[in-house]
Amino acid sequence: MTSIEGSVALVTGGSRGIGRALVQGLYERGAKKVYATARDPRTVTHPDAVPLALEVTDPASVAAAVEQAQDVTLLINNAGASVNANFLDSPVEDIRREFETNFYGPLLVTRAFVPVIERNGGGHILNVHSVLSWIGLLGSYSASKAAFWSQTNSLRLDLKPRGIEVTGLHVGYVDTDMAAHVDAPKSSPDAVAAQALDGIESGAFEVLADDLTRQVKAQLSDDIAVMYPQLLA
Repeated sequence: MTSIEGSVALVTGGSRGIGRALVQGLYERGAKKVYATARDPRTVTHPDAVPLALEVTDPASVAAAVEQAQDVTLLINNAGASVNANFLDSPVEDIRREFETNFYGPLLVTRAFVPVIERNGGGHILNVHSVLSWIGLLGSYSASKAAFWSQTNSLRLDLKPRGIEVTGLHVGYVDTDMAAHVDAPKSSPDAVAAQALDGIESGAFEVLADDLTRQVKAQLSDDIAVMYPQLLA
């Protein structure tokens, strides 16, 4: 289990949505310092957060962030993109762009910060996935999140002997800019952040943040037609 009190955290995509709520929640639970990253650090509004420029797909930007945040013990890979490219019709470049942000971006950040966390005595990584990690309804977005889920499961095994725990957060619709076009019940970013931080403190392998996510996860052992009833139409 990981204590947030006294920790030094870094939250990618920390200027809005779930990221901003995580920054706020970390301070409320006694974090000593929170780096909030964004492409433009001027968009970070939390008064106590340390704004940090970061483009997760750029190795030079990641390296520069690591140099400035050598005290991190808790890493939260929250930054992501929603391109939703169609596998048959969209430019392949759009699909690659989604994977660069949602899969390779957090991988670059994790690889860069693992030695830092290890030198600081161990700690925790939280990766923000999606219910769409488990159901392929949005093309490249679903595929990139499924790949990220698999990455998290592998990293959990690799990092346990190095004193670093890994939690995956899965969530459906959240009341953020990314889901502004969706007409469906949505969780609040604060509620999702609270569950994620509870998961870190309890050492949970996964956090399922809403009923939709729990329902879809429970269906993974069913016949494929249960997940995709349109196949029987």
